[in-house]
Amino acid sequence: MIVGQAVIKTIFAQARAGICNSLVIVIVVMRVTCRMYPAALTSNGMSPALDLARTPFIVIWELTQACDLACVHCRASARPQRSPLELSTAEGEDLIRQVRNMGAPVFVLTGGDPLQRPDLFHLVEYGTRLGVRVSLTPSTTPLLTRDALAGLKARGLARLAISIDGADAASHDRFRGVPGAFDRALATVGWAHEVGLPVQINTTMSRHNAHDFDALAALMESLDIVLWSVFFLIPVGRATLRDGLGGEAIELLFEKLYALSLRARFDVKTTEAMHYRRYVAQQRKLTGASRPADRRHPDGIGRAPRGLNDGKGFVFISHLGEVYPSGFMPRSAGNIRREPLAGIYANSPLFVALRDSSRLGGKCGACEFREICGGSRARALAYTGDPLAADPACIYEPAGWVEGAA
Repeated sequence: MIVGQAVIKTIFAQARAGICNSLVIVIVVMRVTCRMYPAALTSNGMSPALDLARTPFIVIWELTQACDLACVHCRASARPQRSPLELSTAEGEDLIRQVRNMGAPVFVLTGGDPLQRPDLFHLVEYGTRLGVRVSLTPSTTPLLTRDALAGLKARGLARLAISIDGADAASHDRFRGVPGAFDRALATVGWAHEVGLPVQINTTMSRHNAHDFDALAALMESLDIVLWSVFFLIPVGRATLRDGLGGEAIELLFEKLYALSLRARFDVKTTEAMHYRRYVAQQRKLTGASRPADRRHPDGIGRAPRGLNDGKGFVFISHLGEVYPSGFMPRSAGNIRREPLAGIYANSPLFVALRDSSRLGGKCGACEFREICGGSRARALAYTGDPLAADPACIYEPAGWVEGAA
């Protein structure tokens, strides 16, 4: 990436000196950009329509499961100590090269707490030099400081994602299991702004905080963020079945999320609530509204493709190298220590089945929104044991569908 930036600077300097013309500038800059970010541009300069059967939109690597927090909903059941079996630095570098070669637009480093790994700064810089757009989801512990953020920014980190699950210290700290986590999360947002890092907030909605949605939304509107990613709890790790929300409660939150999305200065998305796309499509049809234009953020990360789902444009690599359709679906399709990530993603029977909407069961299989939604495959697995079953948290009934029908 540094080489690419140097080339661009040289070309513009030559243009000012009259050595080359504007057409040359356009051609060279686009060629360098495509080399730096192979999935960043199409012929019209917009984000491309990815072939999700071969190229994921987002790759997430769980660097470690070590973490000093004790979150009640932790999907990783994080622990204080690192595992000696984690992917090594060299294996991580190889994974990053594979991500670059696949052309995945978004690469996220997560945990546990990624800051528990001393090679985190190197890995961020290594990915950046290869042209991989790297994001980070750290834990808000004393390891997360302004100096750490400045160092990560200097090494090319594109975006920071911070978790806030309560609108005040009492509710958030109870969720995270450590006093002071809320204050550190807000301080981190401020530090990120100071060093020039775009900020995304992740919030997991569950029975513990659904009643506090309005206050959470007001908090988000008070922060200068680029995205609010609202997760709907899946009972894996420490989370239990009773922690999740029912279909009616989720639909009420959809109504509030959609209203917020119309006025907010930031983007709003859901995770493991694919049927929010169905809700949005219904509302736009009722009102005649069109899909809003993509916001252009400083980090270059745009909206995900329509239809993104577990294993469909999304892939998760565990700290041990196991490849999952998502972090909330801990069913391995292979291990990058034994075979390339591209082959696992494109060819494993699990991933192929998850991308085939004709194999969906129940209401999801009969639904006219299955191509843009498809239901949460992780929730279907957690509640029924079948990743292709209907999403049990969706209350929508497709026209003509009869319960008990094939």
